[in-house]
Amino acid sequence: MSKDNVLATGASIFFGLVLPIAIGAVTLLGFTASIGWLRSVFGRQTVRGRGWMWIGPALVVTAIVCHAASTDWSIWQPEQVVLIAVLGVCVGLAEELATRGLVVQTLRGAGHSERFVMVVSSLLFALMHVTNVLSGMKWSTVFLTVIYTFGFGVCVYLTMRVTGTVWAAIALHALTDPTTSLAGGGVDKTVTDQTGGWSVLASAVTIIMIAFSVVAVFLLRGSRRTTVDS
Repeated sequence: MSKDNVLATGASIFFGLVLPIAIGAVTLLGFTASIGWLRSVFGRQTVRGRGWMWIGPALVVTAIVCHAASTDWSIWQPEQVVLIAVLGVCVGLAEELATRGLVVQTLRGAGHSERFVMVVSSLLFALMHVTNVLSGMKWSTVFLTVIYTFGFGVCVYLTMRVTGTVWAAIALHALTDPTTSLAGGGVDKTVTDQTGGWSVLASAVTIIMIAFSVVAVFLLRGSRRTTVDS
């Protein structure tokens, strides 16, 4: 790993990533509590899903397994792995609270259909990653990242629907970011340039995830006022 890689040392991981994102997560929690939404966000979902929606979390879990299996663990120190895992928890909590939590509750409260809720919350989640260009990422890579994160956002939204809790979405998100970073060798790195069966499978699952998210937009229907949706 290069010296300018923020994951190069435990100190850079903690002070450069874990601490600021943890502060952001705590701030979001405080805001959620201040408006009285903790129970509605973290409690049992009133809008449930159908069996086909399990495809979403299944694809995410498959990608996590592939990334973990394709990781060259010899290049990572134990403290790096632990801190990257902690970082995953912080990112998962912060981003899911913001998008699958606050945004979803706001859109449902406004009476929008669940299709609208899924698309808008996933799109906002994807657009959050446009800021990666500020860290020097090429626009072409940012564009691909936005497409991927939209697909991922749809899948974790469906995870929340079929499990009935945002905690499932947080857990999958908390596992996805660390395994992706460990497999790719850095933050927001892709694993498409790696060789090996697991890496190829991870890339294939990512493509399927994006395609499935498009299909899901047309499959989903129903408003928030229904307790069972198709």
